Amino acid sequence: MRSWSSVILAVALCAAPLVSAPAEAQAQNTPANAPPQLAAQSPAATQAVVDKVQAFYDKTSTFQSDFQQEYLVKAYNQRKSSHGRVTMMKPGKMSWSYDDPAGNRIVSDGSTLRVYEAANKQMFEQGVDKSQYPAALAFLTGQGKLGDVFDFKLFPGEQMSFPGGSVLVGTPKQATPAYTTVLFYVDNATSQVRSVMIIDGQGNRNKFVFNNPKVNEPVSANEFHFTPPPGTSIVHP
Repeated sequence: MRSWSSVILAVALCAAPLVSAPAEAQAQNTPANAPPQLAAQSPAATQAVVDKVQAFYDKTSTFQSDFQQEYLVKAYNQRKSSHGRVTMMKPGKMSWSYDDPAGNRIVSDGSTLRVYEAANKQMFEQGVDKSQYPAALAFLTGQGKLGDVFDFKLFPGEQMSFPGGSVLVGTPKQATPAYTTVLFYVDNATSQVRSVMIIDGQGNRNKFVFNNPKVNEPVSANEFHFTPPPGTSIVHP
């Protein structure tokens, strides 16, 4: 039976787009599997990028973007795809609306987190204070600092098929079953995170890319409230 944290990651983050051959090759060349010649930059350079990223999101009250996701189940070489629209607002509010899988929703109003699986007509519901927010996204909703959650190494984007950017490779300071490594692909010009890859202990790789991101634009409060269709089974983990 899946844990609550794995449900969130599987539905909200790991529902993902078909991994193309170049993307899969890039994933296999991440620092977790990196050849010896892939050298990290200095701690000072690393901290400078972390500080710039944090400063960008400290000034961000809302975030909206289309998203594409890639998910590779390593043990079975299984590939999945998903895409949709994500909206976030501080403090702690987020809404994921899926076009594929159609109808899936993940919604937090800041106090209750709801994960709706349309195919099963099932919704997982739990208080935010009892749930495990994915740390890869928490900084977007004002729920913590990147440097408090991860120890980082920094790699030039050119070494990671991400020209014009840098890649922060984060190892969680406190062990979690949800992931062992998180990669943040940072645009050098803006210090905005344009993509995140989550790697778990089994080597599964989940990457999502933000397309056409917008920050600090008005967002309706109704975006963060969701009522499931009649007949939905409500699960409280």
